[in-house]
Order: sequence, then C-alpha cells, then structure tokens
Amino acid sequence: MTAERIPPDVPAVAVEHTPPDVPVVIVGAGPVGVTAALLLARRGVRTLVLERHHGVYPLPRAVATDDEVRRILQAVGVHEEFAAIARPARGLRLLDARHRVLAEFSRTAHGTHGYPQTSMFDQPELEQVLRTALARTPECELRGGAEVTAVAQDGAGPVRVVYRDDRGEHEVRAAAVLGCDGANSLARQAIDATWEDLRFEETWTVIDVRTSLPVRSWEGVEQICDPHRPGTFMRVGEDRYRWEFRLPDGAELDEERLRQLVAPWVDLAPGADFEVVRQAQYTFRARIADRWRRGRVFLLGDAAHLTPPFIGQGLCAGLRDAYNLSWKLARILRQGGDERLLDTYESERKPHARHVIRLAVAMGWAMTGGQDGAAALRRGALNAAVRIPGLTDRAARDLSPALTAGPLVRRRFRIGGRDPVGRLCPQPWVTADGRRVRLDDLLGDGFAVLTAAPLSPWLRTVTDSLGARTVLVTALDDDGRLAAWLRAAHADAALLRPDRIVMDLVPAGGRDFGGRADWAPLLHTTRAPLPFPSQRTVETSLLRSSTP
Repeated sequence: MTAERIPPDVPAVAVEHTPPDVPVVIVGAGPVGVTAALLLARRGVRTLVLERHHGVYPLPRAVATDDEVRRILQAVGVHEEFAAIARPARGLRLLDARHRVLAEFSRTAHGTHGYPQTSMFDQPELEQVLRTALARTPECELRGGAEVTAVAQDGAGPVRVVYRDDRGEHEVRAAAVLGCDGANSLARQAIDATWEDLRFEETWTVIDVRTSLPVRSWEGVEQICDPHRPGTFMRVGEDRYRWEFRLPDGAELDEERLRQLVAPWVDLAPGADFEVVRQAQYTFRARIADRWRRGRVFLLGDAAHLTPPFIGQGLCAGLRDAYNLSWKLARILRQGGDERLLDTYESERKPHARHVIRLAVAMGWAMTGGQDGAAALRRGALNAAVRIPGLTDRAARDLSPALTAGPLVRRRFRIGGRDPVGRLCPQPWVTADGRRVRLDDLLGDGFAVLTAAPLSPWLRTVTDSLGARTVLVTALDDDGRLAAWLRAAHADAALLRPDRIVMDLVPAGGRDFGGRADWAPLLHTTRAPLPFPSQRTVETSLLRSSTP
C-alpha cells in the first residue's frame, strides 16, 4: 500500500475556518498508540484510534521495562494493574562462553522513580490492561478492523485519514495524526521519512516457554557473550521464560537441539513439562527515521526507531515518545500554544532514542564479537572495561540520558555533579493532607514547581501563568529527599514539565528561572485554540463513507 504524501511545503499552523472532525487520530492500537490516547485524554483531548486488527496480538513480544517508564504507566492510571502482572528483575549479567560472569549491572527493587528499576512482563497482558483503561475513557474511541490506507494534509488544513473496514471506505479529518503503526509504518511513508541505518542487523531465534521445571535463574537477564553462539536468557513470569539465540542456519529447532541449547539453565528430559509458547525468527535492526514530523503528522515508537532488544528499551522508547509529545500537542490544541512547541518533540526525543539504540548495538557487539575484523579488539576492550571500579554502576545509571539542551531544557554549565535539568525528577512517597501518595499523584497532570521556600510574588505570577502547582518540599514527609535533591542542584526551586522532566531551575539565591526567555514564548500565546465540533456532532458526522 502506498501512502499519499504530505507536500513538503505544508505550513505548520492549521487553518481555523476548516475545523477537523476529531482532534487526534492515532494509527495503531499497540501499547504506544493506546498510551498516547490515554495521556491525551487526561488533558481533555479526544482521540480516534484506528487498528487494523480486532484484538490484542496474543503471543509474547516485549518483556522488559524500566522505572522511568513505569511512571508513564502511573500517569495513565494503570500502574496498579501493571504491578499485578509484573515481576522485578535483578538486572543484567554479561557471561562468557562458559557462563562465567564478566560484568553485572545490578538494578534495585526500589529505584529513584518509586518502582523497581527493571520489571519483566508479558506484552499481551500489558496491552489488555491498556485496552481496558481505554474502554472506560470516554475521550477515546477504538475502532478495530480499520485499516488506514492514506494519510495526507492538504495545504494548511486538517490531516485527512482514509481507512477501510467491513462496511467500506471512510474518511476522517484530524487536527493531528500520530503514526504508531510499527516498522512498516504507512504514516512514515506519508511524510517521506526514510530510515538511517545504524549498522546492526542480525537474525535471532526467540523461544518463549512455559514450564514448571526447576530453572536455574539469576532472576535477571543473562547475555552470553560468545561470538560463536551468543544468547539471552530471562525469567519473565512465575512459570514463563525466554531464550534468544543467534543460530548459524536459522532452522527451526527440534526437541534434541532445543534441549542442548537450554541445558545450562534447565534439565530437559523427554516428555517433561516444557511448553514452547512461541518459536520465531526475528531480524534485529538498528534504525532511526530521518524525520519524525511533517505538518501535523508525527511518528512514534517503531515507526520512528528500531533497536536491538539487548538492553530492553524498544517498547520503553515508544512510551517515552508518547509521554513527550502528548502534553505538547494538548497544549497546542486546548490552550493555543505556539506551534513551535511541537518542533521540540523530535529535537528532544531523537537524540535520546539514538543514544539508547547505540547502547543496544554496543551490547550486541559485546555479545557477538561484532561483524568485522575488529571483533577481537572489542572483546578485549570489554573484558578490560568491566573491571574498572564503578564503571558498571555508571553504565546502569546513564541508560536513559538527559534530554539535549533546547527551549524546554534550560541546561547550565556545571563543574562536577549532574545537572538535573533535562532529566526526570525523583519520585519519592510523600505525605500531603494526611495522605501517603507518590509524588506524581500529588502534582497532577500539568506543570509543577518544587520549591525549598515560599515563592516571591514575581515567581508566583510566572508559575500561575503556567497553571503550575507549587509544592513546598519542606512540608512533605519524604525523609528530606526532595530538599536534598534541590540542594545538590544548587537550586531554590525546580520547574517540572507535565512529563516530569526538569525544565528550569531558580538557582540558589536567584530571583527567576534562568531560561524563561526561551520557554515562555512557546507556552504562552494569544492564538486561540483550534475549534472542535461537539461530541454529538462528531458522532453524527465523523464518517463519510463511500458505501451506503
């Protein structure tokens, strides 16, 4: 299917005299698309989610997430349901061909963000949790069996989306379209985006198993760094396990060969309880789209980037995309924010995704020895590097880097220490109004200010103009963690974006946020928000069908 292209000269601002039928159309109802819909709904933005399949794909795929991403699941209101299906993991081990430990990247069960730093889960269960939340959210509508065939933006008007289902072909106009439609994205074709190859491509066999046998598990992820037979092993659930192997011939495994491969972890006798839930071949690739946006069409998740799975960040990256874009798009649509705000989606997320992909590629090289003449040198460098004191701790800590500097990330020059700007703030448990809650639940869905002292009238005016909630950290029963965090940053106050990234600081003894001249013009504007028809009008006029 060839997508209609969006002309390269499409102006950025939509025309207000041709209102769209619906604020946002989301193409794809995987975890990224549904999360984006739920996040937009939290900010009052209605969405139509179009998915060509009727139900959740039943077989396992993604199996790991980190504590930052669990905050996103908290933001959409499903963290308790996710906790019921998730299993904390101890971290990552690199093993040599004899299964001796080369390096260990430990992860704690109580991280900075209030959750286990690594959690294992079954993707179909996560998708069902998200779909259930979507079904109870009136701002979201999911249409299964709806295959999108065209995405196009004519001039400066709404984006036109054509899809077909068992009733025929339909067209809907949207103020924005989010392409969450995977590696073969039609939305990516529509904006003429192409892949940049980050030079990793290998075919691996993935085996998901359910068994009651005693499996020798470290309760974390094990990467076998053997260029002749690299592999990955992890415990996913109570009786669920996954093995991944790069095999020379790619043939489907018979029972004897499977027994040999899993022998280091489990003794597999004939007729034992060992159910192969899925055996599949995957080509692991490292790619990133050269553009993530044109006009009001955006790419998220696998439509924008592909990563090898070796550090468990594939799905995580897509959910970070949704968290970053949703509040910005909502501010444009609901509050008339400056259109340039949307430019920061790609400028912030693309370097972050590229960094994570390169880490995954480096891990793949460590496991496989790479694919060129320098493989032996790399293996030797790895063996030496993992013996440097503190290196593994720093590597684990920096898995998710700070966002690059920009109008919404006011970075400072610092000597020593880490600048918190561009990073998520910590999330301790706090007591407020007699309730014990996680910090994000106290802060709500908008901007927030964490301050060590009452704000001056001038600063109060600035924060009120953002609709920011101000929280005096010394009044919270959090064991002094947030106050200590501000002191370490040499700051009196921190301004948090709706995605809980630290946007700016009031330096110790200062009178104002250092970057207000950069971010204020994007967040404050006299342009009116886009008009949208009422819910009743949408229900009666949304579909323009080519069949009666």
